Amino acid sequence: MKSETIPAIRIQQKSPRRNFSAEIFEKIMRVLFSVCGFIAIGFVVVITIFLIISGVPAIKEIGLTEFLFGTKWIPTADSPEFGIMPFILASLYGTFGAILIGVPLGILCAVFLTKIAGKRISGVVSGAVNLMAGIPSVVYGLVGMIVIVPAVREIFGLPDGANLFSAILVLAVMILPSVISVSETALNAVPKEFEEASLALGATKTETIFKVTIRRQKAEF
Repeated sequence: MKSETIPAIRIQQKSPRRNFSAEIFEKIMRVLFSVCGFIAIGFVVVITIFLIISGVPAIKEIGLTEFLFGTKWIPTADSPEFGIMPFILASLYGTFGAILIGVPLGILCAVFLTKIAGKRISGVVSGAVNLMAGIPSVVYGLVGMIVIVPAVREIFGLPDGANLFSAILVLAVMILPSVISVSETALNAVPKEFEEASLALGATKTETIFKVTIRRQKAEF
């Protein structure tokens, strides 16, 4: 009977020189990332200070109250007025409207990708979502002016389609990638035991998703 020899297992140990080089490289990259982060923050601070310094003289001449709460912006008139309240309200209404449209759609899309769609479909749609996340906001605005504005004008019979509703639609599409990504992460973080317990108690898959998974997701937030 031949004796069986057990092959020796060689444990490869990294040399101290290699470990030292890796530590040095990690420290250099950490410093580099920190410097880039501080540079980005510095640029934002400098731009903010520049805008404040440039705008303070004009605000003093107009008046802070008239500037913030004025309802007309007609800088080229014979008696110009510089009230930014319409812009503030339009920004608030646009943000609120985009959230009302984009958040439910994003959550439902994330539910579809994580709980319903197969791996092939999920991979294709996730790739498209990641591609949307990399598109600059200027491109969204251009597409909105070329596609959404004429469509809104024709559908609703308006003289001009460049209105708040068109802006809300563009903003809703813009926030979809972020909402989908965050929702996917939250849904995947829900323990499987909760869903399995719900299914074991007789709940359907749809009931489990909306009454267990999504509620657990809200509780995590």
